[in-house]
Order: sequence, then C-alpha cells, then structure tokens
Amino acid sequence: MCGIAGIIDPNRRISPDDLTGLADSMDRSLEHRGPDGHDVWLDHDAGVALVHRRLAIVDLSPAGRQPMHSADGRFVISYNGEVYSHLEIRRELEAAGQGFRGHSDTEVILESVARYGITGTVRRLIGMFAIAIWDRRDRTLTLVRDRLGIKPVYWAKIDGVFMFASELKALREYRGWTPRIRPEAVASYMRHNYIPTPHTIYQGVHKLEPGTILTLPWNGEPSSEKFWNAREIAIDGIRNPLREDDAELTDRLESLLLDAVGKRMMADVPLGAFLSGGIDSSLVVALMKATNSGPVKTFSIGFEQREFNEAPYAAAIAKHLGTEHTELMVSSSEALDVVPKLAEMFDEPFADSSQIPTYLVSAMTRKHVTVALSGDGGDELFAGYNRYQLTSNIWRKLTLLPGFMRKGAASGLASVGADQWDNIFAIVRRYRPTAQPGRSLHKLASLLEVDDSTQIYRQLVSHWDPAALMPGVSETVGVLQDDTIQHDFPNLLDRMQLLDLTTYLPDDILTKVDRTSMAVALEARVPLLDHRVVELAWRMPRSVKIRNGKTKWLLRQVLNRHVPAELVERPKMGFGVPLADWLRGPLRDWAENLLSEKRLGEAGLFDTALVRRYWEQHLSRKNNWAYLLWDVLMFEAWRERWG
Repeated sequence: MCGIAGIIDPNRRISPDDLTGLADSMDRSLEHRGPDGHDVWLDHDAGVALVHRRLAIVDLSPAGRQPMHSADGRFVISYNGEVYSHLEIRRELEAAGQGFRGHSDTEVILESVARYGITGTVRRLIGMFAIAIWDRRDRTLTLVRDRLGIKPVYWAKIDGVFMFASELKALREYRGWTPRIRPEAVASYMRHNYIPTPHTIYQGVHKLEPGTILTLPWNGEPSSEKFWNAREIAIDGIRNPLREDDAELTDRLESLLLDAVGKRMMADVPLGAFLSGGIDSSLVVALMKATNSGPVKTFSIGFEQREFNEAPYAAAIAKHLGTEHTELMVSSSEALDVVPKLAEMFDEPFADSSQIPTYLVSAMTRKHVTVALSGDGGDELFAGYNRYQLTSNIWRKLTLLPGFMRKGAASGLASVGADQWDNIFAIVRRYRPTAQPGRSLHKLASLLEVDDSTQIYRQLVSHWDPAALMPGVSETVGVLQDDTIQHDFPNLLDRMQLLDLTTYLPDDILTKVDRTSMAVALEARVPLLDHRVVELAWRMPRSVKIRNGKTKWLLRQVLNRHVPAELVERPKMGFGVPLADWLRGPLRDWAENLLSEKRLGEAGLFDTALVRRYWEQHLSRKNNWAYLLWDVLMFEAWRERWG
C-alpha cells in the first residue's frame, strides 16, 4: 500500500525547478501513506513527474521500489495497492520468455502492460489498485482504479496542467491552482455524509470512478472507459442465477472465500485481522485459520459504555478459533483525542462517525502488524443492512394505506421529539440505546407520503434535506438520481444492493477504511470484495441472502461450519460511538465554536437559523440531532483546516 501522485505539463507552464519542487512537496504531503521509502521520477523535456511513497509489503528489497521502469524502458509506473494474482501472471510471462529483477507485484503489472497492454492487464488483476502508467514512447498517461473503488484516485486538469494523487492534499501543493468549494458537492455531502463519486468538494477536481481506465493523450483531453461495470455485472448475475441447492451454494461460496482470503495472506511483513465479533470479520478470521498457514493475530477495541462495546463478542470468537488476540479498551477521552485529527485525515468533508473507532483500531493494530484483513463488503453483497428489510416492509405497508391516513400518521409521529420517543420506548420495553427508536420514527414520518419504493431507500440513507439546509443550491447528480435503475432492477432488494455497492460502499465504507488505516501506515485488505466474490454474489438467489428474516443467510451458513452460531447470533450493532452524549458533554465547547452564528455566516452556505435550532434542541434533549450536527461539524472542521 502506498501513495501516488503526478503532474503532466505538456506546455511547460511549470519551470523545471518548480516541477521538481512541486513533485517533492506532493511527495511529502503523502508521507503517512508510505513511510518506508519515496522517490520521484522526472522527465523535464516532457514536463512529467511521477511520485511514489512506499509502504513495503511484498519484496522489501530495492527491486520493489517505485516509480519503476519496464525492462524495455517504455513504461514508468507509480502504483498503490496489492495484486494477489501476480504470481499466476508472472508464470505466464516467464513462460513467454520474460525475465524479472525482483518478486514484486509492481514489476509483474509493468511487464504485463508491456506485453498485453493496459486493458489486457487490468482484466487479469485480482486485488485493489490505483495505477498510474506513463508511456514514454507515445507520451500518454493512463490512470486505473480497481473494480470496487478500494483505492482512491483524484485528478484535475487546471489551465492545461494535469494532476493526480491518492489524496486531495497532494493536489493542493500546486500553487497555480486556487481551490474553490463547489456548493452542489456540499449539498450532496449534507445528504449522504460523504461526497459521491465522481464529484469532490472542489470545482474542477474529480474522483476516478471504480473499474475505470482514464487515458490522457499528449496535450489532449482525458477520456475514460469502464473495464468492469458493477451495474452490468449485477444485471448479468440476476439473469443467470445459479440453480443449486443450499449445500452446493454454501460449498461454492466457501471455496471461493477460502481462495480470496488465502490470497490476501500473502505478505513479507507481519499480518493480522480486525475482529469485531460480527459475522463478516468472524468469517474472515475463521477462513484465515482454515488456510492452516500458522497462528492468526486478531485485534479489537472496546468502549467503556457497555452499549457500544463489542469487545466481549470478539474475545469469544478469538477464544474459539484460538487466535493471538489483542484487545484495547478505549476511554472516552482517548476517543475524543481523535476528533482534532479528522480534518487532516479526511481532506474533503466526511462525517461517518465510525471513522473514530476505525482509526483507533487501526492505530492499535499497526503497533503489531503492517497488514490487516477486514470484513467489509458482506452487508452490501449478502443483504446485511437492516434498511433492506425495513424499506421493503415500509413500502408493502404504505401501499395498503390511503393517502389521508399516511398524512395523519406522519403528523402525529413528527409532533413528538425523537428523544421523547426514546424515553417512551425505554419505559414500555427494553431496547438497545444505539438503535435510537425516536430517530427511526421521525424517519418513518418523512416516508409516509412517499409514493415510490426507491424514494423510501433514498430517504432512509439521507441525513439533511439539502433543499431546507441550503436553499437554492442543487445537489450533484449521480446514480442515486438515475431513474433507469428501477427499469434495470425491478426487484427492490436488488436495486438497493446495487445502489449501496456503487455509492455507499466506495464513498463511505472504503474511504473510511483507506484514510484511517493509511493515516497510520497500515494496509487494510478486504477479501469479501474480491471481484470474483462480488460476481458470484449477484448470481446467488435472493432466498439465500435473506431467509425467514435472517440477513446474510448464506454467509452465516459458511461461518457456522467454523464457529458455533450462538457466538455470533445477536442483533446487528454497528461500529458506533456515543456521539449524542459527547456533543452535550466533552465536545460541547468545540461544537459551539464551530456552530456559532458568526462562523456559519462566514461560510454563507447553510441556513444558520436552522442549524442553530437543531443545536439548541439537541442540547435541551428535545431531539437527538447528533448525526446531522456531526455533518455540519465535520464540514466546518474541514473548512477550518482546508477551506
């Protein structure tokens, strides 16, 4: 895992000395992603610089250093990621007479490009990758992002100068560019707590979409093509379902997952796994043990607050599997110490509050290993989110109610504050504090007048209504607003899974994991997102995803072969923090400063009175607006650092 960056200046707007200085400063800005080495390759005649920060994982010798040249001297590569199929590709190339200087996957990619071309190579790659290749003969730059969007690539063309990098902070090193906030992107951020691909917080700057190859010809305009399209994969899988019984489907999935996990245990440095005690991480660890490749190190964190503490569940799984388990109990003060670091870590606004525990477990894990396997992806592929069943149930019931009854019910639910609903539920029955029934009922109230099933899903995954918060500002348009999705995916569950796979997964989950792990130079690998597993999951019948109210049914069947069901069968918990209490307590002064009328007025983006009203209602416990306020707070913290 590494950090990459580069500049292409065909018209020589940047002097040779300034190009060298710019490349060096971009390099330094990404130091956290690669503390084991760094290098810059320059071609002043072409106005080209490629930058690489190295986190050495495979082939720790100088033979693995980048930027790297192909044996024929034509191609230069700067690459971030891991390709787990490189040994098979290497054998192919060696059989064709190709020699190698080292044993890195980087060299295999490079020599494969020299023989098979870019597209022919990337279709062979199993793994996560962000690749930049400069063709010295044709003077062409190619950028590639992996199929699921595990590794990031940002790019921009500013006054004829093309730049790219793993993180936005590297692009900001170019003094010829004045970053300008894009209000439409802020509106989308306020709805989702992330900025959807291909947009970024800045005007004229883009995220490369997953599964995409971008080509920049000499002194020309960039163009892109998909080498892997999640939507097409899903359509094809649904049209060609597997017709096997439960046991055969379980065998098939287990076999592929064993291969995916085994491939991701390849490393020349210490390796372990995150373990929360949930289905996905427990399955990954169980399959690591099943590969019989030696002791497995596992890592988890717990919190003082019992309702947010998953550590006992992780410990039980670790004991059953016999892993070398490390657990860190985190105090509130230790968690709160992370908050000032977030704007630096996420250099565009990002407000998934589980960023805090994800950073903490990454930092703890990095003290012991350099690579950690993670269970991300299971919810999207095997229908694990509660909102899938909730959306279906709401839609089914809404269709039975006449319009006037919906309006009356909506008015009644909304008239009682969310915290008041929480108190009512606490009296009449026990519930998990993390479930926040009051917030759920307010969500339900907003859905009662909806007349489209996809709109219910959109409402459930929305935070702010940008039209109310930012009057007159339109949101960016993307796949979530694409009405053709309903035509291609008439089944509601399929539709929701596809939308999560192409939006929430890369832009929230994988962004969170990449930034928090790379902030401490830890490589996080996600075996459940092996593209072969994704393709297989789309061929699985819906009945093995949700059955009798059980989500991720087929994953559970595989896990039950390794771990007793009673160790993992419990309500879905999530990786939460007591955000509502923190904002009323230890974070109150920090939040008050960022949410002051003066500060909000300076930005000129939000309805200040509305934000202040939510803040005051939260402090008075009339409503729990923690997550919506966190969106504004993370934006303002980002603006304080970068705006």
